[in-house]
Amino acid sequence: MSEKCKWLHEVLEELSRVRYPFSLEMLPKNGIYFFYEDGEFWGHSSSKMLRIVRIGTHRSDNFRNRIAEHFLLTERKMKFDANRPKPSDRSIFRKNIGRALLNKDNDSYLKIWEIDFLPKRNREKYGRLRDIEKEKLVESKITEILRERFSFRFLIIEKEDERIGSKGLESKLIATLAKCKECRPSENWLGRYSPIPEIRGFGLWLRQHLRAHGIERGDMEKIEILVQKTKEWIRKNW
Repeated sequence: MSEKCKWLHEVLEELSRVRYPFSLEMLPKNGIYFFYEDGEFWGHSSSKMLRIVRIGTHRSDNFRNRIAEHFLLTERKMKFDANRPKPSDRSIFRKNIGRALLNKDNDSYLKIWEIDFLPKRNREKYGRLRDIEKEKLVESKITEILRERFSFRFLIIEKEDERIGSKGLESKLIATLAKCKECRPSENWLGRYSPIPEIRGFGLWLRQHLRAHGIERGDMEKIEILVQKTKEWIRKNW
């Protein structure tokens, strides 16, 4: 699987990498995204190529919204209170970074951070336990980290069943990275402080699909076609 991981990194290098700040209008409506993190390099050669640290997708026409939630491009979402969920309740990526930050500091607030405040019943039951000012400080730090350290590429894939589910590419792509023996996190990687064993063990900001089947020859041929179509879309729309 390491050779396929190497191939995946190399073929995606043909695509432009997006860093903050950027306009949502420059992004497609449907696709799979690949996040890279400064200081995290692949292990397939001595060249300093950034390694993929997270792969994600979305449901119908929601690509831009998912990216906006990760980078917190809608600042009004920071105006939350005990009766409204925090931004990280809408982005598991943000939630995982927050977990690592709190765990690194041995902060007991991690127990409250774990609670999902999207459901009204959780807000009613546990809202009194929240320290909103603390949550806003953590959320601000997460936003700073994402905007300063992370960048991403994308593959345009219009059909949802080609992205998600048993026939989708997302799980296969994640498994391809997870099963690679060469790409390992740096000693300073924040994810090493995650309370989630899968994140620490696999070196990815993920806990799902790590043990799925990786990409096969047919998938690789499909990805090559998608890369060329995405390159053409970028050329026409950027």
